[in-house]
Amino acid sequence: QEKKIFTVQGPYPVIRSLLRARGWVERKLPGAGRPLCSACPPDEEEEEEEEEQWDEDPDGIHDLMSCLVRDQEPYFIWTNRCGAVDCRLLRQDQVLNHYAQVGAFTTKEGLCLNLRNLPWVDQADPDTFFPRCYRLGAVDERQAFIEDFHLTAARSLLKLALESAGDVLTGMEQPLKSGKGPGEHAELGLGEGGQRRVPRSHIPHPVPSTAGPGPPPPPQLVEEALQVCEQHLGSLGHQDIDGDPPSPCMMGTDWDRFLRDYYRVAHEGAGLAPSGVQRERCRALLQRLAGRLPQLGMEGDRSVWILKPGAKSRGRGIVCVAQLEEVLRLAAPSVRAGEWVVQKYVERPLLIFGTKFDVRQWFLVTDWNPLTVWFYRKSYLRFCSQPFSLRHLDPARHLCNVSIQKQCRPARGRHPQLPPDQTWSCCQLQAYLAQVGRAGAWHQVMVPGMKAAVVGTLRSAQDLVRSRKGSFELYGADFVFGEDCQPWLLEINASPTMAPSSAVTGRLCASVQRDTLRVVIDRRDNPTCPTGAFELIYKE
Repeated sequence: QEKKIFTVQGPYPVIRSLLRARGWVERKLPGAGRPLCSACPPDEEEEEEEEEQWDEDPDGIHDLMSCLVRDQEPYFIWTNRCGAVDCRLLRQDQVLNHYAQVGAFTTKEGLCLNLRNLPWVDQADPDTFFPRCYRLGAVDERQAFIEDFHLTAARSLLKLALESAGDVLTGMEQPLKSGKGPGEHAELGLGEGGQRRVPRSHIPHPVPSTAGPGPPPPPQLVEEALQVCEQHLGSLGHQDIDGDPPSPCMMGTDWDRFLRDYYRVAHEGAGLAPSGVQRERCRALLQRLAGRLPQLGMEGDRSVWILKPGAKSRGRGIVCVAQLEEVLRLAAPSVRAGEWVVQKYVERPLLIFGTKFDVRQWFLVTDWNPLTVWFYRKSYLRFCSQPFSLRHLDPARHLCNVSIQKQCRPARGRHPQLPPDQTWSCCQLQAYLAQVGRAGAWHQVMVPGMKAAVVGTLRSAQDLVRSRKGSFELYGADFVFGEDCQPWLLEINASPTMAPSSAVTGRLCASVQRDTLRVVIDRRDNPTCPTGAFELIYKE
């Protein structure tokens, strides 16, 4: 009569324990762990791994109670897979922890495609929080990526031309604290008055290959890059009176030769010798481009891109690539538009003790119409096991996924303050930021940026998700941060893992599950009840 019967499918001992403490009885599923029926596409991206289920019931009391309600319908259903229950068959009074058709933002393909709609629904620019992205199986997007790669290489060459003379563009400095090896970055540092500074000798530059850089690149290389970027700036300003902006592929540039020379400069250490006039043009042009291109600062100068399968989680199949030909070769077998996506890599991330990290940020959607979003005030960091370096593009340095890093050995000489289990809480991050002079960055820049990215992403996909009044869903967004602490959204996971892979995640995963039940169960009976660390950030 009280409708306190629940079903849990998957490795969620915390949810079981919390519901039983509320007086709920579990109706256990036969063959738990296998989908009951499939209502979601098979490639929908879900992160939760199948694990051995732990259920403390030494006296068999819960098994007995389950037998007594085996013929009753559950009123609360928590599963680890969207397809475990067909929500179209549920009654209105049954609560489910998933929505259907969320692949519009929980797959890399979906994010890539649907965030382009954001300016139409929210007058916001996804380029301010989502690194530009292309589906390589779509002919038009493949061509757009090739043109983007060309333009990125040209801009990078302008930056390298400035760096070759020890010059630094205002507002685009490398904020290094201490000397690092060439091609590497250090953690955030501040000069006098809170201004970022770069000792001239610490400007990163590529290291020559063991074979040497070879002959110098042609002297007209910088001039070609300047002309390409000037044409691009004109197209950005809609200065092409014929209407459509000129395609970089039709500007008369021999891109194969240009890229070969660019690779020699960026990757092999071949020297540039720009004239004083060229350096001044490079500086002025980059400053003007910075006002048009929100990603100019984070994109670096090595034109590194990250190639991802369109609908896999946990870092599977992801590689970093710095040459156009390699990207196209790896994605050549693509037979479907979104089978592979390629995305600009954040080459200038915020580092901690020279090591890359990302942040797993939870949020909860309790309604899609009106869209209602709750943001969790607690989160955790995942560190790489090797120091960051753009000279080496291996996963140990660049992919923060726990499932990837647990296969990697920690670096020798790893900084003693880095955690052995590769995780920090956001409170530890805030303490670190305070130590390096950025005490306000978390609450003033990082959290507001993550909130805006989450809400913008959900609004862009709102019309594509199948809304249901009796459902809710917890998601896990992954963010990396630029040197200026601005967040960049990498992906959003349905069924984010609740596995206690460390002491930090054990504590926080239990906390977010407890507070989720406060929002979706306790609040129904008492709208003023505490919601833990969940904060309502958006309701239409």
